Amino acid sequence: MTELRNDRHLTMERLLDLIGTDKIDTVVVAFTDMQGRLQGKRLHGHYFRDVVVPHGTEGCNYLLAVDVEMNTVPGYAISSWEQGYGDMDFVLDHRTIRLLPHLPATAMVQCDLVWPDHRPVVQSPRTILTRQLDRVAERGWQALAGTELEFIAFDTTYEAAHDSGYRDLRPANQYNVDYSILGTSRIEPLLREIRNTMYAAGLDVEGAKGECNFGQHEVGFLYADALTTADNHVVYKNVAKEIAAHQGKAITFMAKYNQREGSSCHIHLSLRGQDGGLVFWEDGARTPLYDQFVAGVLATVADFTLLYAPNINSYKRFADGSFAPTTIAWGLDNRTCAVRLVGHDAGARMENRIPGADVNPYLALAAMLAGGLHGIENELELEPALEGNAYTSDRPKVPHTMAEARERFSSSEISRAALGDEVVDHYANMADVELAAYNAAVTDWELHRGFERL
Repeated sequence: MTELRNDRHLTMERLLDLIGTDKIDTVVVAFTDMQGRLQGKRLHGHYFRDVVVPHGTEGCNYLLAVDVEMNTVPGYAISSWEQGYGDMDFVLDHRTIRLLPHLPATAMVQCDLVWPDHRPVVQSPRTILTRQLDRVAERGWQALAGTELEFIAFDTTYEAAHDSGYRDLRPANQYNVDYSILGTSRIEPLLREIRNTMYAAGLDVEGAKGECNFGQHEVGFLYADALTTADNHVVYKNVAKEIAAHQGKAITFMAKYNQREGSSCHIHLSLRGQDGGLVFWEDGARTPLYDQFVAGVLATVADFTLLYAPNINSYKRFADGSFAPTTIAWGLDNRTCAVRLVGHDAGARMENRIPGADVNPYLALAAMLAGGLHGIENELELEPALEGNAYTSDRPKVPHTMAEARERFSSSEISRAALGDEVVDHYANMADVELAAYNAAVTDWELHRGFERL
C-alpha cells in the first residue's frame, strides 16, 4: 500500500471506491512541463478506473518541446517533425492522489514521464529533481524544502485582461498592504477559498499575508520533503488561477509585472538524516557540512541562474533596493543577500532569494541540491557572512540577463556533471527559443521611445 503524504490524500483504492459510487466522475492526470505548468488530461472516472489504471495513458512528446504559447519550435533532441512527434507515457504517482474540491467531483493524480520502452524522460522537471534527491539519499540524507510564492491579484477577468493588452488593470488593492489585515480583508473571499481548497487538497496551509506591490499577496505552506513541496507548489499555482477565474478575478505569477516590486519565490532548504536527525546543526552551531553546502550553492549561482530565473521577465526583477537580490553573497538573516541563513537547531535552513514567482520549483530545487552537493564533495570553504547592505558591496553579481545566464549554464562543467548533457542542452535550447522570440519583438517601450522622436 502506498504511504499517504497526509490523511487528506487518497489511496488508489479509495479513489476507485469514490469512482465506483459516482462521488468522483473526473480524474485530472497531469505532469509538470518545462515552464512549471500542469499539463495533461481530464479523464472520465470510469475510463480512468477501467483503462488507465491497468493499462496507462500517454501524451505527445512535444509537451516538453514547446514555447510558452505552445508553439512547436526547433532545436530539441527529444521531439521534432523529423521524429514524428511521438508519445510519452504518463506514470501515475499514487502518493499524489488528491481531491480538487473547487471543482465538482474531481480528483488529480500527478505523473512522471517515461518513453514507450520505459526509459525515464530525463528532461522532465520532476525526473531532474528526483535524480538529485537520489544523490542526496545515497549519502543517507533527505532534503526538506518550502517555497514562498507571491502573486498579484486584479479585479478583472483573464479574458478582459487579455482584451486590454494586460494594461491599466485594476489591482485588488490600491496601496502597499504588506502585513495589512485590512488589505487582506479586501480580497479575503479569494484568499480564503484558496487556503481552504488547498488544505482539503492535501497541502498544509500556514496562512496568507499582504505584500508590497498593489494587489500583491502570498499564501504560505509548511515545510515538507522537497518532492512533495514541488508537487504541491505546481498544484497550488494552477488551482489559485482557477479559483481566481471562477470569482471573476485574475492573478499573475510574473516575476516583474510592473515598475514596482516584483513577485518572488524564496526557497528554503535543509538536509536531514533519513531518520530525521539534524545534519545542518550540532552543539549549538552550524555544522561544517552546512557551511560547505551553502558555499556550493553560492559558488554555482551563475551556473544555475537560468534554472532560478527561467524567463526573460525574470531578470527585470533584479533591481537594487527591491528586496530581490543582485549580489552573490550570504548573510545571517540579511534580506539584501542572495542567500539568507535563518533559524537554529531543527529550524536551521538556507533561503535562496533569487527565484521569482515564475520559477519551476523542480528545476530550482534540483539546482540548489546540485550546487550544495558540489560544495560538500569539494569541501568548499564558506566565505565570511556579508554584513550590511549587499546591494552596495563589491561581491560578484547575479547574472542580469537571460543571455548571460544561458551562456553560463550551457558552458558550465558543474551543471553538465550534475544534470547531464541531455538536460543542459534541452534547457539551453529553451532559453534560445525565448531569446529569439524576445529579440524579434517590437515592444511598447520602443514605440513610445522612437515613433516620433527618432
